[in-house]
Amino acid sequence: MEREIKRRGKDPRIVEETEVVAVPRAEMRGEVREESPLERAKRRASELRGHIDTIGDGVDEFPLPEAPEGWTYQWCRRLLLGAEDPSHMVELEQAGWEPVPVRRHPEFMPSGWQGATIERKGMILMERPTEIVEEARRRHDYLARKQVRDKEAQIAGTPDGTLTRDHAQVRPQIKKGYEAIPIPSDK
Repeated sequence: MEREIKRRGKDPRIVEETEVVAVPRAEMRGEVREESPLERAKRRASELRGHIDTIGDGVDEFPLPEAPEGWTYQWCRRLLLGAEDPSHMVELEQAGWEPVPVRRHPEFMPSGWQGATIERKGMILMERPTEIVEEARRRHDYLARKQVRDKEAQIAGTPDGTLTRDHAQVRPQIKKGYEAIPIPSDK
């Protein structure tokens, strides 16, 4: 038993008696067993075999994981020449894009990653409802077709008070199609 003493002036007074109990300290670390270099190499090789075929094949630097039902994933630009681009990120948010949380696909980031988002080479993985993605796609398709129709009308049209271009010899020849572009040789 230990006494706690408070001194006031020269007269010591016993204020409170407390019992001091020693608490055993827990082991700070487990048993340290040095792994041989050969054992460590074999263990690491077996870890790598599970996913080494998907690394560095150069096919796709930005693979898309499978999105939850009703959602669409897309890689969006986060950095511009290595610098943050907040105005672009605001545009993406207004268009309905949200960053995909790293907890959903932890395999896309290195172990120990402290960030909350999935990022790669200045790009960030974002998600938006598929319904909104389809609406935006239809709107973009409509605008692209409208541009083509407007240009065709401009080419085929004539100013008021002039002859029309209905005759076969003066009618514009507009061809629509896809053809291979010839590749010049370096000879």
